Amino acid sequence: MIASEHQRGAPSVGYRDGLLPFDATLVTCVLLLLTIGTVCMTSASTEIAAGNFRSEFFHLKRHVVYLSVGIVAALFTLAIPIRLYREMSWLALVVGLVMLVLVLIPGIGRDVNGSTRWIGLGSFNIQASEIAKVCMVIYTASYLVRHLDEVRARYSGFLRPVLVLGVFVFLLLMEPDFGAAVVMMSAFMAMMFLAGVRASHFFLSIIVCLLGAAALAVSQPYRMARLQAFLDPWQDQFGSGYQLIQALIAIGRGDWFGVGLGNSMQKLYYLPEAHTDFVFAILAEELGTIGAIGVLMLFAIFAWRALTIGRKAEQAGQLFSAYMAYGLAIIFSMQAIINIGVNTGTLPTKGLTLPFLSYGGSSLVISCMAVAMLLRIDYETRLAQSSASQSSTQQQSGLKVEGA
Repeated sequence: MIASEHQRGAPSVGYRDGLLPFDATLVTCVLLLLTIGTVCMTSASTEIAAGNFRSEFFHLKRHVVYLSVGIVAALFTLAIPIRLYREMSWLALVVGLVMLVLVLIPGIGRDVNGSTRWIGLGSFNIQASEIAKVCMVIYTASYLVRHLDEVRARYSGFLRPVLVLGVFVFLLLMEPDFGAAVVMMSAFMAMMFLAGVRASHFFLSIIVCLLGAAALAVSQPYRMARLQAFLDPWQDQFGSGYQLIQALIAIGRGDWFGVGLGNSMQKLYYLPEAHTDFVFAILAEELGTIGAIGVLMLFAIFAWRALTIGRKAEQAGQLFSAYMAYGLAIIFSMQAIINIGVNTGTLPTKGLTLPFLSYGGSSLVISCMAVAMLLRIDYETRLAQSSASQSSTQQQSGLKVEGA
């Protein structure tokens, strides 16, 4: 698709302009995170893989398969023009809703650890919320472009997409997947804020969301148990507080430079879900505070570049691309913040993977596709800027000729 655009005479953006046709910093961050994730996930999973599947590299093999699928899917995604997402935003909305409904149907949804979040396909599972989050971002970006003036001026324009969000959140809570609901709401509110919604409407919605989250937290016994464990895990150190205590022990053992790759003690059946939700704790134990800070910096740089891509698209007048980039950036950022916050005991326990690092096929594949969307947005923005620059140059040259 990219090559064909150049063949049709579209302005080229490449090495001759002194620029790469993509954000090299973003790509470098993703490659480093994927590499670190593969190594640390493998280290964290060897013992449980050997015990449960009689192969230390069981999870590594599946992770490589997921990563390969993710890379292929990203290449296909990179070839899709952003305008198609805008034109088919209604389909994205339908797909997101259908996925969240299907996962709740007995016989289709698969229960894991008391939550029905996956659609079973043989030996593989698809996590519906991962797809739904991206679908919600696409729909919201399209709605903002179509009704931007109304969103900024009237509460009714702001309320309509909030009702759609409410349906998504309700279905997520039925699974239950409170963490994914928080991430989706955060991305939605950030997109609305960056689109210029009135401050009174925005802060009123924030207050309503916080009150709703508080009500949900106290409505279910397991959520209250997690909240109490977060406030004082030592009250029930062998029950609800066990996982957090073991994660903190892992981080504490890492000290500054870690105990060495592969030398974690907490992965030896002490820390549950060490290769999924708590891979960051094992990373901090084996690579130390320096390694953990390095990963945090990579996520910070990733978020900065993703938001920068959105800002450049907005400056180029490509509002749909801009809002879509903002939404994807917030999804990655919030998911990383919540996962690391849970690992370090600064947030209550939530079942969220760490993008690019945790074991999980759906998360890895969708993350790779989302990165490809960001790169496509960046590429099309560069094309637009190059076209505008060439048009300006041609106009100036024409004026000079006429003046002569």
